[in-house]
Amino acid sequence: MNVLVGLGGSDESIKTLRRTIERTQEVGDDLTVAVLDKPDSPRSQDEMYDDTAKLLDDAGVDSEIVRLEGDPGSSLVDYAEQGEYDQLVIGGGTLSPMGKIQLGPITEFVLLNAPTTVKLVR
Repeated sequence: MNVLVGLGGSDESIKTLRRTIERTQEVGDDLTVAVLDKPDSPRSQDEMYDDTAKLLDDAGVDSEIVRLEGDPGSSLVDYAEQGEYDQLVIGGGTLSPMGKIQLGPITEFVLLNAPTTVKLVR
């Protein structure tokens, strides 16, 4: 399977990447990592790119890493439309006090507009 994972700069993004790497190692997916430009994130795009490269290298996973500029949701959806991906993986969603999932605006945009199946890692 050809998989695209979109990462911002949060701890949730690191968790999403680790889980995607585990799956890649188990089943041999082709993986592309898109590091999004999210200025309000705890890690800058450069820091996230470096962390991603280290995690992939440590796991022995050969993957392309790309930087996407502009609005995170639209740039990820646009990039996914340009490639032939079987799945788009993103992190997101928190639980409300009532136990229902709450999605942020970027996650919701990607879920509603992605040209392929989206896997949401929580």
